[in-house]
Amino acid sequence: MSGQVVMNTNTYSRRSFLRAAGITLALPALESLRPNARAAAAGPVRRLVACCTTLGIHAENLFPKQVGREFELTPYLEPLQEIRGDFTVFSGVSHPEVDGGHSSEASFLSAAPHPGASSFRNTISLDQFILEKLPPATRFGCLALNTGNGGTGLSVSRSGVKVPTDYRPSEVFKKLFVNGTAKEVAQQTERLRDGQSIMDTVAGDAKRLQQRATARDREKLDEYFTTVREVEQRLKLAEEWAQKPKPSVNVPPATDVQNAADFVARTRLMFDLAHLALQTDSTRVITVMISGHNSVPPIPGITQDWHNLSHHGKDPEKLAQLRVIELEQMKLLAGFLGKLRSSKEAGADLLANTMVLYGSNLGNASSHDTKNMPMLLAGGGFKHGQHLAFDAQSNYPLPNLYVSMLHRLGIETAKFASSTGTMRGLELI
Repeated sequence: MSGQVVMNTNTYSRRSFLRAAGITLALPALESLRPNARAAAAGPVRRLVACCTTLGIHAENLFPKQVGREFELTPYLEPLQEIRGDFTVFSGVSHPEVDGGHSSEASFLSAAPHPGASSFRNTISLDQFILEKLPPATRFGCLALNTGNGGTGLSVSRSGVKVPTDYRPSEVFKKLFVNGTAKEVAQQTERLRDGQSIMDTVAGDAKRLQQRATARDREKLDEYFTTVREVEQRLKLAEEWAQKPKPSVNVPPATDVQNAADFVARTRLMFDLAHLALQTDSTRVITVMISGHNSVPPIPGITQDWHNLSHHGKDPEKLAQLRVIELEQMKLLAGFLGKLRSSKEAGADLLANTMVLYGSNLGNASSHDTKNMPMLLAGGGFKHGQHLAFDAQSNYPLPNLYVSMLHRLGIETAKFASSTGTMRGLELI
């Protein structure tokens, strides 16, 4: 899936929007938002893509031995040689109090502690926090993708509920680029209007209750009423988007890869779709869970299933096969980053304006250790080309990186999850 994108949407600046927490759809085309009316508000559009590979990344093949900018490329960084100056590798980082082995994938973007505990309740993920803080600007607030056959993803709502993922490339393509028939659009519009009617009714009930409620209850009802209005506004914006044509792309529709073990083909498709989604400004926030499998990937020389290989116990044969698999992952990442860098916009490129976070919830998959998480950040307007190494025994809090990323998006928050500040050593261009 490659080729030139043909846009049939307006190219006016989208810097002014109705502000309402939780709304993830932009306003319809308005004359007041056209370039001649909003020229002063022009500026780079900032984006985020966050990827987690759930079976780890073998640290010895990833982390450079040298610290700073004069580091030698490791086997896993060699595929990224052409964009060496566009990424930073982090070692000695982790989420404080996040344990639980494979369960820790639930906390990759939330940093919620003890995900393996029976009493665990997740907290809001980085991507959903962004959607709360930024005004709506695109048809889709966030795309939550998974390369497996369904299952969970990385996105978590403020109430701790997992956001459903899209895992079939054909459906993702349809969602992004295929316009419904007139009948389907009418049906969708009617459903949205029904939803608005329900919200109006609930709001009316809340107002009547306010008249006979205590002062404390009125405060609660005010909060509830605000939430209702936010949902109402979201439905209205969704109705506007339902009437607007989707962007056109001159690439063939995506087809699903039937072999669940073929993570190479599946991941490549999802990265291609993510690239198109960003290039057409269909969304500015994407999460991608790269799921491992209890099956043998169709790669020459691989004879054991990926999950088993991740529990290598330092067995040389398992490590050799694991290296082949993980090198394929890094090549896929390199291809995705290369596409972003080759896509130009407003005198820059998509990679310069897009933060791409890539790593794993497991520092040592063989022992289910969640310390020393393998992490890489590319693009987004930071001074990259370095290895930031922290204490491997007493890890530096990874949520500090999330705060720096939030600041890059214009969200001036002092804290996210268990952060203690911003990421030390990571500076803006």
